[in-house]
Amino acid sequence: MLNQLNNVIDYIEDHLTDDDLSLEVVSEYAGVPDYHFRKIFFYLSGLTLSEYIKTRKLSEANKDLLNGEKVTNVAFKYGYQSMDGFTRAFKKWSGFLPSDVIKKGISKSFPKLSFIITVKGGITMEFRIEDKPAFNLVGVSKRVPMQFEGVNKEIVKLAESITDEQKEEMHSLQNIEPYEIVNASYEADANFLKEEGDLTHLIGVLTTENQVSDLLEKVPVEACTWAIFPNEGPFPSTLQETMAKIYSEWLPSSNYQVINAPTFSFTKMDEHKEDYAYSEVWIPVHKG
Repeated sequence: MLNQLNNVIDYIEDHLTDDDLSLEVVSEYAGVPDYHFRKIFFYLSGLTLSEYIKTRKLSEANKDLLNGEKVTNVAFKYGYQSMDGFTRAFKKWSGFLPSDVIKKGISKSFPKLSFIITVKGGITMEFRIEDKPAFNLVGVSKRVPMQFEGVNKEIVKLAESITDEQKEEMHSLQNIEPYEIVNASYEADANFLKEEGDLTHLIGVLTTENQVSDLLEKVPVEACTWAIFPNEGPFPSTLQETMAKIYSEWLPSSNYQVINAPTFSFTKMDEHKEDYAYSEVWIPVHKG
């Protein structure tokens, strides 16, 4: 995984001045579905992929200006359609104008990333691997903004919109573990340069039944292997920390790769402790 990540960084570096970075080629380098790659990238670097690309372009633009290239040429070289757009972006990033680089020789840099994994304190991460037959995710879904941290208000609205009739049908269909209400994510936008983009979020249950009413969405999931990460503690911080560790520590250093299928999680709140819960995160994977 680390080699794949660094290969993608090399690809981006070689194509910084292209009009468009190809999602197909980058995904081929990454070897994982786009949404999962963006999550791994974010949790490892602290930057969204688009932030990284934009910052690398501005850093290289700074070098070109120091070397005497004209502001107009540099702006168009790195994909800006106007001088004003380039000047605003450059000043927001660096704190000074492109013309200041030429006149005063001041500069700011942001080097190319290189990914390494450092084992921290020998802390182990609990997980189990489970093969599961094909099933359907059945529930209520909505396109929501991608958000790797914090509370997604659109998902909260989706949960609040579920009717008693929909809840009753989901309960009647539920017949395969885990016997919980799950939150599933899939169909992320396939635009590599979007700041975040949208994905489909489904709140529902797992079932092997195929007959579903028009009240609910049905998403088939093929038989595959799942990496399952239990966690317990203050909610939602423990669940979010577990998700971050999966993508920043476990996946890059494991022998598993994420496959293109929905991920899901469930949470059971503790009745005796406020804001305390047991959760599980289910990630579809294959070995190799």
